[in-house]
Amino acid sequence: MNFKIGHRIIGDNARTFIVAEISSNHGHNYNRAVALIKKAKECGADAVKLQTSHPDNLTLNIDNKYFKINDKHSLWNKKTLYELYTETYTPVEWQPKLKKLAENIGLLCFSTPFDKTAVDFLEQMKTPAYKIGSFEITDIPLIEYVASKKKPVIISTGVATIEDIKEAIQACKRKGNSTIALLKCVSTYPTRLPEVNLASLYDLKRRFHTIVGISDHSLSVSVPVASVAIGAKIIEKHLILDRKKYPNFPDSGFSLEPQEFKQMVTCVREAEIAMGDKTYRLTANQKKMRDNFSRSLFVVQDVAKGEVFTEENIKSIRPGWGLHPRYLNNIAGKRTAKKDIRKGTPLSWELLK
Repeated sequence: MNFKIGHRIIGDNARTFIVAEISSNHGHNYNRAVALIKKAKECGADAVKLQTSHPDNLTLNIDNKYFKINDKHSLWNKKTLYELYTETYTPVEWQPKLKKLAENIGLLCFSTPFDKTAVDFLEQMKTPAYKIGSFEITDIPLIEYVASKKKPVIISTGVATIEDIKEAIQACKRKGNSTIALLKCVSTYPTRLPEVNLASLYDLKRRFHTIVGISDHSLSVSVPVASVAIGAKIIEKHLILDRKKYPNFPDSGFSLEPQEFKQMVTCVREAEIAMGDKTYRLTANQKKMRDNFSRSLFVVQDVAKGEVFTEENIKSIRPGWGLHPRYLNNIAGKRTAKKDIRKGTPLSWELLK
């Protein structure tokens, strides 16, 4: 099961696809956006992701109970939705230049569209894939429009029920697009570790037969690393230049700084190597260790030609150069020495009469 985003293969037999989410961490400063993309490359990301939206296409500029965030645990408490999205959007005039910059330094660049005009804009940019954000998974007309472009569709499931996920996948398939990946996501910011529930990755893959991954909003590098061990092939994580320097950026509280992002990438790559494959074959090093340290039958007393082997003159000891210990009961008290044998000699069939 695999597909391509640009030149990059995404799938079960490919390396994990690591995406640095730029989001609003540019703080409406173009040079900061450029710096983030360059840092993403330095940190080992495979791609950067933008968000293509405008507050006028996301919500209404109204301050009433329906449009105001009222959650004391939220990073955005007391803000209206319009205020929040005014802070978070990435100017569209930047995006072609940022995409070109990313590609010039070897990164893929794609985006999350939030309405049909954004999809049209991204089509002009020739984006290689689309991301559907968690809160858009119920926007079936938008998903159908995205799927109709016949590009890979990566869908976050942060606030989705099983029925929501089914409906989103069906929407893609109705438009003839089965190139779908599902990202396990928890849409709380930042995500607490007890909320992560990585075990559901198994079920996502089994139930929907897609590539799976994780869009992680915790400040942990352990969560994405652990996800690799249970099948994640895409990891999306927010990147910020400096949380302390930019504490008021909307996504600052759940974004990794460059050294943390780099550590995550390193650990993910190590986890991939350690995963290996489903084999019980011994490596050359394992065989060497087996010979040097496992147990086998050795002559532990001088034995004369014709003498009977006993459990006193042969024993199962380390190292492993002699006969397998399974043969001890077949030899002791039943077989004799073909010739004189010195103490410390590995027992072999050639020594048995």
